[in-house]
Amino acid sequence: MSGRPTALPTTGPSAIDGAEPTGGSPRAWIAVVSREHVRRGLAAGFAQVCHGKAAPLRRMRPGDYVAFYSPTETYRGSVPCRRFTALARVADGAVYPVDLGSGFVPHRRDVTFLPAAEADIAPLVGALTFLVDKRRWGFPFRRGHFE
Repeated sequence: MSGRPTALPTTGPSAIDGAEPTGGSPRAWIAVVSREHVRRGLAAGFAQVCHGKAAPLRRMRPGDYVAFYSPTETYRGSVPCRRFTALARVADGAVYPVDLGSGFVPHRRDVTFLPAAEADIAPLVGALTFLVDKRRWGFPFRRGHFE
C-alpha cells in the first residue's frame, strides 16, 4: 500500500493504537482475500472473507487483529500476488449483510486498517509458526480464514 510506513511497532496492541481489545487478549487472524478485494475493503473500512460468509466474521472480536493474505491479484484470477497486503484491527459493531445486487448479499465487518507495507510471503515462510510443513506452506491458506 503506497504511502504507508514500512514497519509496525511490535510490543503489543497498545503499541499500535492504544486500544485494548474487548474480552481479554486479542487474537490474530489470517484472511485470504484477493489483493483487489483487500483494496476495496481498505477504501471503505470493512473486511469480507470466504465469499461473504458471516460465520468467520462472527468468530472475530473487537480488538482482534487481521492480516490479509492475497494469493492472487484478482478474485478468481490467475496472476499470483502471494503477499500479505494489509493489516487491520476489528472494530466494534456487528457483522452486517450488504446487498450487492443480482442476489449476492455478502456479510462484512468493520475494521480499522493499520499502517503497514505489503510483504512477500516467500522470505517469511520459515518464520511463520502456523506453517507446520514449510514445503507445503500454501495449504493452511486454503481455509480462507483462520486463527
